[in-house]
Amino acid sequence: MTALHLKKHHDRRIQSGHPWVFSNELTEIPPDASGSIVEVFSHSGKSYGCGLYNPNSLIAVRLLGEKIRELSTPFFIERIGKAELLRKQIMIGEMSYRLVFGESDFLPGVVIDRFGDYFSLQVLSAGMDSRLSNIIEALLHLLPGTKGIIEKNTSHLRQLEGLELREGIVYGSIPDAVEIIENGVQLTLSLVGGQKTGYFLDQKHNRVRLREISKELRVLDCFCNQGGFALNAGAGGAKEVLGIDSSETAVAAATNNTKLNNLANVSFQKADVFEFLATEVRNKSSWDCIVLDPPSFTKSKKNVGAAKKGYAEINKLALQLLKKGGVLVSASCSQHIYEDTLLEIIHSEAVKLNIPIRLIYRGGQSPDHPILVGMPETQYLKFFMFAVGK
Repeated sequence: MTALHLKKHHDRRIQSGHPWVFSNELTEIPPDASGSIVEVFSHSGKSYGCGLYNPNSLIAVRLLGEKIRELSTPFFIERIGKAELLRKQIMIGEMSYRLVFGESDFLPGVVIDRFGDYFSLQVLSAGMDSRLSNIIEALLHLLPGTKGIIEKNTSHLRQLEGLELREGIVYGSIPDAVEIIENGVQLTLSLVGGQKTGYFLDQKHNRVRLREISKELRVLDCFCNQGGFALNAGAGGAKEVLGIDSSETAVAAATNNTKLNNLANVSFQKADVFEFLATEVRNKSSWDCIVLDPPSFTKSKKNVGAAKKGYAEINKLALQLLKKGGVLVSASCSQHIYEDTLLEIIHSEAVKLNIPIRLIYRGGQSPDHPILVGMPETQYLKFFMFAVGK
C-alpha cells in the first residue's frame, strides 16, 4: 500500500474531522491507479488512516476513517448496515429516506435514496464507482426485498473525478411511477425522469411546517418540482395553492399527485418562475404565502456572485407580492451560499423595499441527511420562514 505524506502544517483541517485530502496538500502525487487504497500520514509521521486515491482529482484522497486493506462486499454491508440502523432510529416508521449520505455515513461519494422497495443510487467518486457491484451486492444482502435499483450518475461532480455520466437500471426493474407516502401525502414519483435521485427528500420536515401554517391561505409554490410543498399546503387547508415549474414533466407529475390526494384546492402551471413573478408584480397580484425552493443557482465558488443576484431577484419579487402579514418561505440548496449569506440577501431586499420581516422559523435538511461536524460541505440546505410586514 502506498504511503502519502502531507506537507507541513497541512493537517489541521483533517485533524478536525474533514475527510478530504487535496492534491496540493501532499508532498507528491504518485502514479497509483485511480481508486486504489492509500494510507495518509502527517508530515511528522502520524497516520490518518486509509482512503481512496485519485491522482487526477483535486480531492486526491477520500479518507475512510481507519486502516483498511480492501473494500469488498462485507465492508459495504457493515457501513450501509450502520447507516440503515441510524435511519430506523431517526426516521421511525418511514419507508422513504436518504439511506446513505456520502461522507456523513463514512461512505465518501455514495448517495442512496430509498423509496419503499426501490432505490436510487449516485456514486460521485472514482474509488466507489469501481466498486459499484460491491455496493449493490451489499444493498441486496441487507434489504433482500429490494425490487429495483437505478443509478442516477449524471452529476457534474463525476466529471471532476474523470468519470463518465450514466443513468439506468442496475438491478431488477423500476416502474414508471413509484408510490410513496410522505407526511401522510400520497405521491407517485418518476425515479427515471426525476431530477437528481428522483425526489428531494431533504425538505420532508420543512414541508410539514408549511402545512401547519397554510390554513385558509393563498399559497404560491415556486419551483414546485413534483409538488411536495404545494400538496402539503393543500392538505393543510389552504384556500388556494398554485405550483409553478418550468419542467412540463414535473408539472404533469405534480398534477397527478393532486388527483391522488383529492385536493381540489391545488393546481400547477408550467412557467419560468422569474417571468411569472415579474408578471404578477406588474399585474399587482398578491399572495398570502410564497414558497421559493429553487434548484442550486451555483455549483462552484466562481459563480457565487451570479447566484446571489438570482436569490436577490426572486426574493425581491416575492416580497412585493406578499400581503401584509403574509409569509415568505425561502430556501437554498446551494452549498456555496451560506446561511448567513442567504439571510443577508433577503434582509437587504426587504430593507430596499421598506418592508419589515421577522424570522419565524429556521430549518435545514431532514435528519436522514446527517451533518458531519467537521465537514461544512455536508450542511447545505438553508430554509427560512418570515412574517412579512407590520
